Amino acid sequence: MLSTGRKNMGIAGNLATMSVVDLLQFLETGQKSGVLRVSRESITKEIFLEKGFIIGSTSTDPKEYFGQFLLHYGKIDEPQLRLALESQRQQRQVPLGKIFLSMGVFNETEMMELLRLRALEIMYELFLWEQADFQFEDQALPPDNLIRIEIKPTNVIMEGIYRTDEWRRYAEVLPSDRVVLELVPGRSPAGVKEGSDIPRILWFVKKRMTVGEICYNMHASPFHVYSRLYQLVADRVVQVSGEQPQSALVAPAAAGPEASEGKLQQVKDRLASGSLLEALTLLQDLLEAQPGNSEASALLAATEPHFVEQTYRETLTPQTIPKLQASLEIVMTMGLGPKEGFILSRINGSWDVRSILSVCPFREAESLLILRKLLDAKLIGL
Repeated sequence: MLSTGRKNMGIAGNLATMSVVDLLQFLETGQKSGVLRVSRESITKEIFLEKGFIIGSTSTDPKEYFGQFLLHYGKIDEPQLRLALESQRQQRQVPLGKIFLSMGVFNETEMMELLRLRALEIMYELFLWEQADFQFEDQALPPDNLIRIEIKPTNVIMEGIYRTDEWRRYAEVLPSDRVVLELVPGRSPAGVKEGSDIPRILWFVKKRMTVGEICYNMHASPFHVYSRLYQLVADRVVQVSGEQPQSALVAPAAAGPEASEGKLQQVKDRLASGSLLEALTLLQDLLEAQPGNSEASALLAATEPHFVEQTYRETLTPQTIPKLQASLEIVMTMGLGPKEGFILSRINGSWDVRSILSVCPFREAESLLILRKLLDAKLIGL
């Protein structure tokens, strides 16, 4: 249902009843100025408009942070990102882009182009969100430090629709992020240009990574990686060899309204008893099955800060250096999910928790939750 408010003439609703396409067309036709906020689970994206033109966007999704974007484009490596974030903590409030400028990673023109591309990528993913709450605040001003772009919503809509159609095709071949591929003997990709990310993707395929792990290690959007893999399958360079079972560290997914209500009650019971780890595990499982569950999303957003505080107080500190406790053979038999595999691969005996989290494309609470599960499974120690 779409609702309007008198204050600043805002509108609010859900993408299930008003699509991103209709919403952007409405704002462009009305030559609106203000901020559009779209929220799902703990993620909020903001699109800033001025007289019907998009002038920028932001996201609280860690995989869309500027540092992750630079990793994807090969402008920096993970140790450089870790050092830059440490410098940012010391200098306080200094934009990450300026820190990388001072490090000579790029010049100002290159930085502006990268920020423009990132702003567009933040918006494109919205077209894949079928359930999310939105609110448009009319005449709201953008942040003072916003890097301005200028693009017609119609252009964003055209690319968004294209990606939605393509995503359906990719899903027919790669139905989940647990799919594992293998190289086809005697086949190699044709026409690979210098600077292409295809060789790196093929290296990850050779290492038997799941599609999800490839996405995280590429620090790229799923759309980008799935498109590359889909084409490699079509060219018979790689082929699907199977699908990894659900991680042993993840509970079975809830199914149906009754199961959801029962799981929400379990969450509330765990929260009441102070069992935040169990509550978050249940919430993530529920939202995996039902991304549009607003009550679960609200509980997740409210619980995560308390879980982070509790974890740093009772289990880990940012300076804790986790160490592998299990052999590679044992780890391989665990059937870990893509996120668990990504974090486990960054535990090298020298990086502390803060360093590991700085390169993860996951929320802080989500990363800490995985670390605690790995601790409980005795795959890592302190």
